[in-house]
Amino acid sequence: MAVTVDIQFAYSDDKLPDIGLINKWVNAVLIDLKKDAELTIRIVDETEAKELNERWSKSKGATNVLSFPANDATDILPDLLGDIIICAPVVESEATQQSKPLKAHWAHMIIHGTLHLLGYDHINENDAKIMESIEINTLASLGFLNPYS
Repeated sequence: MAVTVDIQFAYSDDKLPDIGLINKWVNAVLIDLKKDAELTIRIVDETEAKELNERWSKSKGATNVLSFPANDATDILPDLLGDIIICAPVVESEATQQSKPLKAHWAHMIIHGTLHLLGYDHINENDAKIMESIEINTLASLGFLNPYS
């Protein structure tokens, strides 16, 4: 399995997961779903997350994770999945508000974003159940509790 993850830290904080953990979490979700993959994960502040969310999702404010699948580029680069943007302050705030360990919430956001790049979604109830099941099982394989309970 050849997985390449370009990790960009556009935000600095001592509570951010390190490169090794991020790669571990990406590989955990891809292991049964995609043999070879390339993706970028960019960790940003609220200003950048807000700008991207409002521009591309037409939603107000910063959000925890945005995924930009490389759908059109896969004819030329079949292993390219796309980009994931994660807003560190939102992830940290959510973990606190939801009484979740920060590391577990980071793992969930990385896995969630990666699944979006693979085409999984949670727009309708059936798709949400499928995606959540993969998230729960992947997180459990890493020693984390169900994020939805």
